[in-house]
Amino acid sequence: MKNRWGVALGVVCGLLGAGAIWLASSPPRGNPIQLLPPPTPAPIQVYVTGEVIKPGVYSLPVGSRVQDAVQAAGGFAADAKTELNLAAALQDGDRVQVASTIQVQEAAETGSTLGAPENATGQQPTSGFVGVVNINTASQDELETLSGIGPVTAQKIIDYRETNGLFIGIEDIQKISGIGSVNFEKFKDQITVGD
Repeated sequence: MKNRWGVALGVVCGLLGAGAIWLASSPPRGNPIQLLPPPTPAPIQVYVTGEVIKPGVYSLPVGSRVQDAVQAAGGFAADAKTELNLAAALQDGDRVQVASTIQVQEAAETGSTLGAPENATGQQPTSGFVGVVNINTASQDELETLSGIGPVTAQKIIDYRETNGLFIGIEDIQKISGIGSVNFEKFKDQITVGD
């Protein structure tokens, strides 16, 4: 009886061992996992204005610099103030405005300060120059140089002026729908109402 149990146990152990060897030596089932390459980042959009050959919006690769934006716009125009920080990094939505030597000279004569253009977050990178804007007399293009002011809001400012008269203080620009205290803080140092 003991021999039968021993034989039965030996057969079971043998079958289990043979099954383990067969599983270990058989080829793997299923398809191997294939890793895809990382996604290519989308190009950034940069608005280049002012004294360049072809102002406009340009698609540039991520990591581009002001120099790349100026080159995409055909290079500097004859009257361009070329003392920009050409090595400044650009982000999606940045605006690079190249001032003319005349604008820089007029700003120096009137005591106006020149600032940097805005980017999509409303911050001011050192990629160009913009003069202080008189919100009572500025054109739509001049109003659009303010941080966070696009074509629609610039037109609202002009319409408000025509309907209600001149702004008395710079704070009055907050009466325009879409310009709240947060937006006002971004550009209040860039505007004036004149004398």
